[in-house]
Amino acid sequence: MKQVVSCDIFCNVIDNYGDIGVSWRLARQLANEFGLVVRLWIDDMASFSKLCPDADAALQSQHKRGVEVRLWSTPFANVRPADVVIDAFGCALPPAYLAAMSAASVWINLEYLSAEDWVEGCHKLPSPRPPLIRYFFFPGFTKKTGGLLIERDLLARRDAFDESQQRAFWQSVGMEMPATDTLKISLFAYENAALTGLFDAWAQGDQAVLCLVPEGRILPQVRQYFADAIITPLTLTGEGLGERVGYARGNLTVRVLPFVAQENYDELLWACDVNFVRGEDSCVRAQWAGKPFIWQIYPQHDAVHWQKLQAFLNRYDVPLRPAASQALQGLWRVWNDEGDAVQEWNAFTDVLSELNIRALTWAYELAENTLALNLLDFIQEIGRIRALEIEG
Repeated sequence: MKQVVSCDIFCNVIDNYGDIGVSWRLARQLANEFGLVVRLWIDDMASFSKLCPDADAALQSQHKRGVEVRLWSTPFANVRPADVVIDAFGCALPPAYLAAMSAASVWINLEYLSAEDWVEGCHKLPSPRPPLIRYFFFPGFTKKTGGLLIERDLLARRDAFDESQQRAFWQSVGMEMPATDTLKISLFAYENAALTGLFDAWAQGDQAVLCLVPEGRILPQVRQYFADAIITPLTLTGEGLGERVGYARGNLTVRVLPFVAQENYDELLWACDVNFVRGEDSCVRAQWAGKPFIWQIYPQHDAVHWQKLQAFLNRYDVPLRPAASQALQGLWRVWNDEGDAVQEWNAFTDVLSELNIRALTWAYELAENTLALNLLDFIQEIGRIRALEIEG
C-alpha cells in the first residue's frame, strides 16, 4: 500500500457531543501528531462549535486545529475519497462517496468503547463488501484491542499542572483557588434522579464541597435543587464567560461553568479531586486525569449498558481491597440506577485515598496502548496483506 497521506472521518452527531467528541479528538491527533491530511465530515456544525468555540457554525467548510471540517450535507459527486476512510460508530457513508471508493481504499469502522471480553475477538475483523472490505476497530483496555485515544504529551502536561497553573485555571473560570480542605468535584452528567441525594450528602456533610457543573443536560435539575437558595448571578472574569450562576446550601457550593473547548476540559478534570463524567470521551479523559471518577454510561433500552458498566468495573477494581471495591461499585451502580446516593457517597469518601492510588496507576497502565498508533499500524498491516495477495 502506498504511504497514507489523507484520511476522511465521518461522524453523525448523536447525543450532542459524545460521538463528535471522539471523532474531533482523533482527527486532531492524526493531523497534528502524525501529519495526515484529515477531513472531518459532520452533520451538525452547531454542536461542533461548542467543542471548538472559534468555529463558525454557519460555514459548510473550515480549517480548525489542522483539520478540514466539512458539513455532511455537501454534495459528494465530486469528492475524491481519502486513502483511509473512517466511519465513526457505524455511521453510513454517503452513497456517492461510497461508490467512488476503490478496492485500494482502507475502510475502518471505529466502534464504541467497551471492556467486554468479546471485543478482543471482534477487533480487526474484516467485513467484505465487494469490491471493498470494511474492518472493525475496537477501542479497549487490553493489548488485544485498539487501546484509547491519548496525545503523546498528555500525561506529562498533567503531571506539570502545578500550583501556578492551577491558580491560573481557577482564575480563568472567575474564581480564587479553593482552600486546600475543600473537596473539588466536577459534574458532567445526563439527567439523573440521584442528583438530589448526592447534593444532600454534600450539603449536609462535614467537609466543604465545591462542585463545578459545565453547561449541559443536568443543569435544569441543579437549578431546581437550589430553587430557594439562588445566589445573585456572578459576573466572572475571563474571556467569553459572561454571567454565570452560583448556588450554595450547607457545605455545598456549586458553580456553573460555560462549555469549554475540548482541549481545556482536561484542566477541569486535573483541578478537581473527584470527577463525574458521562458517555465515552469524558470518561476516557477522566481516566487519563488519574483521579477517582464516577461514570454515567449512556443508557440503552435493552439494558445492555449494565453489562458494559460491570465489565469495566471488573477490570478496574482488581487490585482494590474489598471495602474499596464495594464502595466504588456501590456508588457507580446507584448513580447509574438513579437511586439514593447518600450512603454510597459516604462509603466512597472513606476509601478515597486508595481510589486515588488506583486511578493514577490505572492511567499509566492504559498509556502503554494508544489508539492512534494502533490504528496507523493496523492500516499498514492491511497494506502488507494486500501486497502479498497481489504478489500471490
